[in-house]
Amino acid sequence: MQGQFRNCPDEAMPGRKVEPSMKRTKILIMGAAGRDFHNFQVCFRDDLTAEVVAFTAAQIPGIENRIFPPELSGSLYPRGIPIFPEERLAEIVRGQKVQKVIFAYSDVPHEVVMHKASLALSLGADFVLLGPDRTMLRSKVPVISVCAVRTGCGKSGITERVWEILQGRGIRSVVIRHPMPYCDLNRMKVERFATMEDLDRYACTVEEREEYEHLVVKGITVYAGVDYGAILRAAEKEARVILWDGGNNDFSFYRSDLEIVVLDPHRPGHESLYHPGEVNYLRAKVLVINKVDTATPEAVGRLLASISTANPGAKVLQTASRIYVEGGEKIKGKRVLVVEDGPTVTHGGMPYGAGALAARQCGAAELVDPRPFARGSLQAVFEAYPHLNQTLPAQGYFPEQLKDLEGTIRATPCDLVLVATPIDLSRLIQIPQPVLRVSYRVEDWGKTTLKQVIEDFIQEKNLEAGSGRLNVPVQRRR
Repeated sequence: MQGQFRNCPDEAMPGRKVEPSMKRTKILIMGAAGRDFHNFQVCFRDDLTAEVVAFTAAQIPGIENRIFPPELSGSLYPRGIPIFPEERLAEIVRGQKVQKVIFAYSDVPHEVVMHKASLALSLGADFVLLGPDRTMLRSKVPVISVCAVRTGCGKSGITERVWEILQGRGIRSVVIRHPMPYCDLNRMKVERFATMEDLDRYACTVEEREEYEHLVVKGITVYAGVDYGAILRAAEKEARVILWDGGNNDFSFYRSDLEIVVLDPHRPGHESLYHPGEVNYLRAKVLVINKVDTATPEAVGRLLASISTANPGAKVLQTASRIYVEGGEKIKGKRVLVVEDGPTVTHGGMPYGAGALAARQCGAAELVDPRPFARGSLQAVFEAYPHLNQTLPAQGYFPEQLKDLEGTIRATPCDLVLVATPIDLSRLIQIPQPVLRVSYRVEDWGKTTLKQVIEDFIQEKNLEAGSGRLNVPVQRRR
């Protein structure tokens, strides 16, 4: 059935038990609280031949040493599934006699993936990457996916623009966002964000708000959570088109009718160096080279040459990511502390983002180095990402880290703070210095436009306003 997990739900098999004589393949899933949980639910939750003994966690602070709860893991796992730091992988494989290690997180250099594969193989286990055909769920309504080759390419700006085009034609769409389940997993099974109050009610972290808030402010409904089968069924009730907004450089959880993949000319060459971004790059029907207004022509040319070899059949668009600062004239000659989108400048590897570009364009005298003034957990962040010397990543996965962010900003001597995250940080922390905010908007650049691509999709799917199914509002989950 469309929109359902492949295996039978627990309700269809009451009281199932694994017979003592049954041989089950022992599996460990390497993840970062996203793709790992999805792969488990789609492929292993109800599989009587498999036993997932543990998840390991990486990339995101504070997500290890938890339990994937029994309410989500199903009747085969009455105690849930433990989540351990990835550093314990060898210990777990040996101790549990793991036979398969599933790699299930994103934005990792190919070389690093193979180092992890070598470790698993050296311990005698298989090393497995689950592909799109096995992990993508089917929707009853058309799906447009927006993915990328790296974190920080500008996916959400493209998603926002696609929504605007559909909205302009009277076509109701909602966004389903790649998971960010950093808190209570049971509470986060299905989340629906339609107002700012929803963000507060779910106690969203800074990282979640960076992905949801700018969409919600525009009137876009956003779904996210842990159970992407249940999320899909809820979204299908109120949308004629579903927009998948990918996380990092992962591929979609849903089978897409139009795969749009975003590239960053500030990082030419990365499209073929990171997993699973290269998967997106090779699969895409539409490739968007974003940020061409701030990149060099040489860098854009390198991407065009790469595309001509790797994916010559894709339609190639170019877009600008226009940067705006209200009151930007106040920046000239000032010492500026730039606060950037956290994932982009940490594991995304960018030494700068829209904030640094805006500060330089507006004539800042100095971008203040925040490292000497870092508080608490942010000291470890700077140690982990030594390329950050002129920007402060907006980190707030948990309250203590948010407090450290506030303390670091307070302690940093500067004339003003330039906030380039997609959220209003003043809702979450107190900033004593003068604050300006950076915004950015995707605009078409060149002859072939995103608007034309979406108009062709509307015609192909017969989505003219007034045709098709009715929009039915969904009751919010509490």
